[in-house]
Amino acid sequence: MNRKARRAAEKQRGASTAGATAPAFAAGFGIADLAAEASRLRGMGRVNEAQAICRDILAREPDHVQSLNLLGLMAQAAGDHRGAVKMFTRAVTADEVNAACHYNAGNSYQALGQRSKAVAHFSKALALGMEGRAVGFILQSPVIAAYVQRIARNWPLAISGADLFGSESIVPLASDLFMRCALEATTLASMQLEVLLGHARAELLRLAGEQGKAGEIGDDVLAFACALARQCFICEYAYAQNEAESDHAAALRDRMLHDLSSGGTIAPLTLAVVAAYFPLHALPAADALLRRDWPASVAGLLQVQLREPLEEANDRSAIATLTPVKDSVSIEVMRQYQENPYPRWTINPLTAFAADQARGRIVPSGERQAALDILIAGCGTGSHAVQIAQVYPNARLLAVDISLASLAYARRKTRELGLRNIEYAQADILELGAIDRSFDHIESVGVLHHLAEPTAGWRVLVSLLRPGGKMRIGLYSELARRVIVEARARIAARGYRATADDIRRCRQDIMREPQQWPMLLGARDFYSMSGCRDLLFNVMEHRLTIPQIAAFLDNNGLSFLGFEPFDDPAVVDRFRRQFPDTADETDLDQWHRFEEKHPETFWDMYVFMASKPAG
Repeated sequence: MNRKARRAAEKQRGASTAGATAPAFAAGFGIADLAAEASRLRGMGRVNEAQAICRDILAREPDHVQSLNLLGLMAQAAGDHRGAVKMFTRAVTADEVNAACHYNAGNSYQALGQRSKAVAHFSKALALGMEGRAVGFILQSPVIAAYVQRIARNWPLAISGADLFGSESIVPLASDLFMRCALEATTLASMQLEVLLGHARAELLRLAGEQGKAGEIGDDVLAFACALARQCFICEYAYAQNEAESDHAAALRDRMLHDLSSGGTIAPLTLAVVAAYFPLHALPAADALLRRDWPASVAGLLQVQLREPLEEANDRSAIATLTPVKDSVSIEVMRQYQENPYPRWTINPLTAFAADQARGRIVPSGERQAALDILIAGCGTGSHAVQIAQVYPNARLLAVDISLASLAYARRKTRELGLRNIEYAQADILELGAIDRSFDHIESVGVLHHLAEPTAGWRVLVSLLRPGGKMRIGLYSELARRVIVEARARIAARGYRATADDIRRCRQDIMREPQQWPMLLGARDFYSMSGCRDLLFNVMEHRLTIPQIAAFLDNNGLSFLGFEPFDDPAVVDRFRRQFPDTADETDLDQWHRFEEKHPETFWDMYVFMASKPAG
């Protein structure tokens, strides 16, 4: 709202406090301005005025989502959760892909005790893209914030489970439905939450180990234990554990396996806790667990930790081999990603993609609708290929990787999503020149820098690109990854190896000094075993500079089309201010000078498009 309109609104605020529409707002101000003013007034605690504005807007536009959501939030704050649900229901009916409205509806349904509806809305919110903000919402919970503060007061010294959880044990923690949904859905990339959940896991281990107690716990604690076991599986058991805890977990596992082989009773909590320390599919004769009856939360855990991995294992023999893997470095890289397929993604990307399309963020263009031949060179576990298949729905995709384990994961996820235009195959980029195929578009993001010679692999891809074709490339920056170079040097000096136990110990070493490693602790990859191994223990990593990229493009007849849009819009503003009147976002020399001044710009990697001349 402009300043003049705001002054008029201030003069009329007394008239609106009784619920009537303020005359200033009836005078014809735009709805967007009115909604912004309502939000501002709510933030100032002037609820009656904000409500009056929202009702005025809804009188003119009954499906105005922001006003419905604001009214719902104000009702929620007043404890009127039935009234809040009515507003949120109208909001999601008008905009079913609004993650915030689904999340808010979930909170009110939980307050009303309608748990299944709360879970449905929370799950929808996460699928619509809220997983990136889940940690922030979880930490806002007063219960969780209190636990985090108790840990922080002692950090880095240990705190006992009794001192942390008190006489209630983990019951208050287990009742948080949104956190349970998030634990099942995505990696919770937070040092604070990881430490808290590690304590919760140890407390569950204690409960499961008490004879006769494992079958007496409530539904919330069991559901939480299953959700935590799914989180541990997603992050590949990256949580720290001391020797005594490891011994107790192994003893519980052995007892469960004995009962399984002898036909004895297995308490659901026992199974869930074992699954929080060991992947079920790796246990001997674990498929026998599938022949028993379990509560719904345990059945969901078995689906993720047993059925799906067994499906992937059976699928490996069906994956075609396009090229041999002969290069010694490629063999070492293949071994790494066989052991730790990366990334382990769980959220269905089709939901968020549909939301972006509905909001006009992704517009179907002629190129995107064309029947293109596309190569994904280094597809990993398939999330990249799935995203491209959505952007180019009529394209034919060939997605290759050197890791069969990654490809099997990709094939399973792709089948689940119902996508039929992706062909997966095993191949080494260095050998792809022998497949006698060419492509309109090639994607290779985060892959070439793991080859023995990145430019050798890149030249192979250029040879496969048709005239007039485009390629999207992602490469590590020498300047931006200085913190990674420093961390890798420290890892080498301390003798850490790329084993699960050493990676856990290394992560704890870093977490004990959070002020020294803020960028590492802020990296999502740090919070899973495969991600941390890819980030800090990779068997091969090259880093390039912008001048090296420019030289390659020039020597191979490619045109630079620009870097991908940055998450922070201020980057481009700073770039334009550095080169007033001459800024050119396709000028690599300017970008090099900009990066020297702002070395953190390409922290993730350089991701850019290049084209091959037509004809």
